[in-house]
Amino acid sequence: MAKITGKYEVLYIIDPAQGEEGINALVEKFKAMVEAEGTLCNIDLWGNRRLAYPINDLNEGYYVLMNMETKPEFPAELERVMKITEGVLRCLTTAVEA
Repeated sequence: MAKITGKYEVLYIIDPAQGEEGINALVEKFKAMVEAEGTLCNIDLWGNRRLAYPINDLNEGYYVLMNMETKPEFPAELERVMKITEGVLRCLTTAVEA
């Protein structure tokens, strides 16, 4: 039987040069996308942290962790949007065991 919904964890890093308003706008954008397609269980704003290695000559990034429950097709679409969104440095989606 196919899965109807699954639990996922999405960690993404935003360029801190976006400023507080830009960061909040991106967080709200992705939050709204998740809520439209499923359930946002938790969102954790980790804030500015040092990167493990430089990305685009940056040493710091604003980390955001989202836990969601949604259809299995949605995480791929969310990652696609994140990858083409200006200001998002990296994103990683992981399926979480129930």
